[in-house]
Amino acid sequence: MKESGGDGGFVRADQIDLKSLDEQLERHLNRVRTGDLKNKQRDEDGGGSIGRHEWEIDPSKLIIKGVIARGTFGTVHRGIYDGQDVAVKLLDWGEEGQRTEAEIASLRAAFTQEVAVWHKLDHPNVTKFIGAKMGSSELQVQTENGQIAMPNSVCCVVVEYLPGGALKNYLIRNRRKKLAFKVVIQLALDLARGLSYLHSQKIVHRDVKTENMLLDKSRTLKIADFGVARIEASNPSDMTGETGTLGYMAPEVLNGSPYNRKCDVYSFGICLWEIYCCDMPYPDLSFSEVTTAVVRQNLRPEIPRCCPSTLANTMKRCWDASPDKRPEMDEVVAMLEAIDTSKGGGMIPSDQPQGCLCFRKYRGP
Repeated sequence: MKESGGDGGFVRADQIDLKSLDEQLERHLNRVRTGDLKNKQRDEDGGGSIGRHEWEIDPSKLIIKGVIARGTFGTVHRGIYDGQDVAVKLLDWGEEGQRTEAEIASLRAAFTQEVAVWHKLDHPNVTKFIGAKMGSSELQVQTENGQIAMPNSVCCVVVEYLPGGALKNYLIRNRRKKLAFKVVIQLALDLARGLSYLHSQKIVHRDVKTENMLLDKSRTLKIADFGVARIEASNPSDMTGETGTLGYMAPEVLNGSPYNRKCDVYSFGICLWEIYCCDMPYPDLSFSEVTTAVVRQNLRPEIPRCCPSTLANTMKRCWDASPDKRPEMDEVVAMLEAIDTSKGGGMIPSDQPQGCLCFRKYRGP
């Protein structure tokens, strides 16, 4: 499907052909349920994987352990898959009878769409996808009291485990002391390169925020949840400040207008400000206040005076009210690569080890 806004070819989860995808999915599920005994025996003997999508995991190789995060529709667990440390996101669509057939069809289609796209991606700034499993009683969670089988309504996505956690938590931990300028640029470049790659693959993330960026043990940033996040935000009532999404939404998205990949560029600009300031945009405004101010009054986070002009200009260009005036992400990468970090600067100037004084005045003591 093509994205809205005239830049053809980009993935829009809200414009998926749900009927077509669900028909494909139902055919697959029928094959799995009824099974061909000959193919089943071949699979058990290790001779193939007939009847499975190429992205499907073998549940017998997966050990699901304790919860490390919770989301709107599920939980994220530590786990081991085929001997490798992994993160496992379990999505629970609810017990039979709790949702309509149309709702289940939409969730199945979105899940299939996400994993079908994600398993083909390969970039150092995109979380490595390992596999997924949809609605299987073979899934079990390991607890202190033994194994607990998951109901058929639970699906799972298995990705590489990133011990550094979410970028948002890293920024919160550094809120007082701030980040060295070279670290700011390194994180920003990681995010920009990852988004540039996704756009080159005709993928619009649509939920770019620091909660959806993870860090490995070397502080390399990797984009996550660009598909699962769409499932979690499928209900418009979930798109509020409570989910951490509101402050990053472009004016055209807030206004209900057609949008394209440039909404990611806008969100990147907000993330860039957040990485630099180690703070949250609009923490004291409600949904309606942010929507009105961003769309009608051109509200944007205040850039501290100590921010280098090259970085400040990048923020301003990315969050321009007009999508057409925002740069492409590959241009943003070039802009960031051109910034000189050898002399320090930013929130921790070399001659002011206690931090940027203008920012102290801007945000309080």
